[in-house]
Amino acid sequence: MEQIYLDHAATTPISKEVLETMNEASLNAFGNPSSIHSFGRNARKLLDDARAVIANAIGAKEKEIIFTSGGTESDNLALIGTALKNKARGKHIITTTAEHHAILHAAQFLETEGFDVTYLPVSETGTVSPDDLKAALRDDTILVSIMFANNETGVIQPITELSNILEDHGAYFHVDAVQAFGTFEINVKELGIDLLSVSGHKISGPKGIGFLYAGENVAFAPLSYGGEQERKHRAGTENTPGIAGLAKAVELAAAHRAENRAKYRSCRDTFIKRLTEEEIEYSVNGNLDELIPSTVNISFPGTNVEQLLVNFDLSGIAAASGSACTAGSHEPSHVLVAMFGTEDERTKNSVRFSFGSLNTEEQAAEAAGRIAKIVRRLAKRR
Repeated sequence: MEQIYLDHAATTPISKEVLETMNEASLNAFGNPSSIHSFGRNARKLLDDARAVIANAIGAKEKEIIFTSGGTESDNLALIGTALKNKARGKHIITTTAEHHAILHAAQFLETEGFDVTYLPVSETGTVSPDDLKAALRDDTILVSIMFANNETGVIQPITELSNILEDHGAYFHVDAVQAFGTFEINVKELGIDLLSVSGHKISGPKGIGFLYAGENVAFAPLSYGGEQERKHRAGTENTPGIAGLAKAVELAAAHRAENRAKYRSCRDTFIKRLTEEEIEYSVNGNLDELIPSTVNISFPGTNVEQLLVNFDLSGIAAASGSACTAGSHEPSHVLVAMFGTEDERTKNSVRFSFGSLNTEEQAAEAAGRIAKIVRRLAKRR
């Protein structure tokens, strides 16, 4: 039985080109980038080149790119670092109820430090209302953090509209782009984004590496102390092979963006079409036209998500109930609760399917066929 991986939103397989780039960096640029001798300078050049590639990909300046260990650290640095540095200007922060836990838990920590956090609601389709943001803004608002695309549902937020509201306000705008980066062209200057979080392993790059774009106008405090790496923003010897791999992944994502979008959408559409042909009951969580092309979150009435995932796995299909960071949790998805409320059955019978480099249309159709059989059998038992 063919194993079918439909969990690219959790992590993506590293590409061969990225792995080769990392191996070469490990062998030939092993020096400490902070050392002044030739071995250190060789490693430093690799970092400088990688920073230039990434900055160019998002329309930023090289000095505005800070290498981190991934999306969570980037989110924490953006939220906590910015809040602590700017608390003299105000202690009000705005985010949403459907953010990744890297944001929500950081916001909860800041509340214990005396900050006031407003959590904007989302609609049944998972989107934030620009009017709600406008109404929530205060003179003491220092930071607004809203993700580009949701990691559980794939729902895209109206980033341009939200940014326009903040244009004449002093609050910084942070965007978690972990799920959207690579699939969408993102120019931080054109979009009015002050801080942007990205993770390598979501774009066929290595795990344990990512970056935070922080505009030169943004003042934020470091969260780690030691050396003066990353312009004193993030202490610790840089992960040179990881950074080289990240830059290669960014380069490849930009080069193949259009074809990847078309491929992911085609796989997703084929998958949904087959489910419809199988005549099982299901519904998409969110508006299909407002999702990133790689992800769809589907409710199967009359079923239970734990049973579904176990049976999917036994039939060779890898999928997820939500964020990989909360795998094993028996609590309903906070994202779906934010969309539908605590009592809605969709919070207990929904599965995320996310397509990527490992998939073909034939696989998508085959997976949907297997899933339909499982759903039909489980729904009969209830």
